[in-house]
Amino acid sequence: MSAKRDRLENVSPLGRILQNTAWLLGGKGFGAVCGLLYLAILTRTLGLKDFGHFSLIFGTAQALIAIAGFQTWRVVVRYGSEHVHAKDWDKFGRLGMLCGVLDAAGALAGCALAAVVIYGFAHVLDLNPNYIDIAFWFSCASLWALVSAPTGIVRALHRFDMAVYVEAVVPTGRLIAAVVIWMTGPTVGRFLFAWAAIDILESVLYWVMARRLCPQAVRLANFGKWRLALKENPGVGHFFWITYAGATIDATIKNGPLLVVGGWVGTRAAGLYRLASQLSQAMSKLSTLLTRSVYAEVARVRVSSEAAEFRKLAQQTSLIAGLAGLAVVGVALVAGKQLLALIGGAAFEGGAAILVPLAIAASFDLASVAFEPVLHSTGRARLSLTARLLAVAALGVGLVLFIPIGPSGAAWAVALAGAVSYLAMGVMAWRTLEKIEHEEIVPLVEEPGSTDA
Repeated sequence: MSAKRDRLENVSPLGRILQNTAWLLGGKGFGAVCGLLYLAILTRTLGLKDFGHFSLIFGTAQALIAIAGFQTWRVVVRYGSEHVHAKDWDKFGRLGMLCGVLDAAGALAGCALAAVVIYGFAHVLDLNPNYIDIAFWFSCASLWALVSAPTGIVRALHRFDMAVYVEAVVPTGRLIAAVVIWMTGPTVGRFLFAWAAIDILESVLYWVMARRLCPQAVRLANFGKWRLALKENPGVGHFFWITYAGATIDATIKNGPLLVVGGWVGTRAAGLYRLASQLSQAMSKLSTLLTRSVYAEVARVRVSSEAAEFRKLAQQTSLIAGLAGLAVVGVALVAGKQLLALIGGAAFEGGAAILVPLAIAASFDLASVAFEPVLHSTGRARLSLTARLLAVAALGVGLVLFIPIGPSGAAWAVALAGAVSYLAMGVMAWRTLEKIEHEEIVPLVEEPGSTDA
């Protein structure tokens, strides 16, 4: 592990981001191919109606994860980067285990919430009564499979290369499972069972990998030392709640429209929206990968470099991400209809009107990839939360105005929310960078002429 870290020290911050993103792209490129293949099997074997049920159950589980999943990986990276830089593995381990306990608490709370939501309100989503029990157990499995803490440990250690191998388990497993289910008799229940089992396997492997990478930190003895971890990381509780609220709002923007479409328009429309959403996410996968790399590197640069280098890194990553965002929109405009027909068949061609605004929303996410890490690493997480609150307000207004159009109206509401988030968070991030650089320069200017009273 130390040899790997030493090699990383000789690379520029942008170089490390690109290096880590390249590792992730290698795995995600493979995953994207697998994903398109198993998505084609899902849509063609289940048909539009049952794929709609699958989408609503999956979307409900994702919404519950957003509410109960605490995004603790951000806490580990934000506060753990300083411990890793100082090679204080005891503090790093106590922080990681604190986040592991929070993951478990979130899963328990999420299961209770799932019972209320699914058994109490499934009719609102027009969900087939035969799928209600399946939806509950799938949601519970998904909640326990979301282990964010070991993900944060791996990212704080900058071992994105190792994460690639574990994360390849999901697309590979889903593709194999989809083929087997296709050959033996496709049903919504079988697909959901396979998806849940594979997600749980990935979570177990992530903990095993975190333990192997840093055995001095990942120890059972650290689980009971959460009070000490809170004391050693001042402000961690405040940061945790701010990032949790931000992640919940972000997931509301991503998954809420699908549930609105299912409840307002119908199950078939939800299936159409889901496929378009999946395709837009596949095209903008670089956003997710850059976020992981940038978040870890920005936290690292903040504790080890000057403000000028910090600002330069944010500018470089924003430029790269912005160009990638334009490419995503271009692909959706030129080939969106053909891609939807290729994956789902003729019944899904109508999703092209949904795909374009979702691609525009994805491009805003991609272009703003450096903004939130900058605000989090400088202790201004509340500003990113403010930007997300503005975005969810814009989403609500957009849904009210555009949902009468149908599923494409919901997609344009998501695009509006993306634009508001990009503008608000961008202004806050750049003002923060200017303030930090000014605060670093002023003392250097005043020092030669300063006098004591």
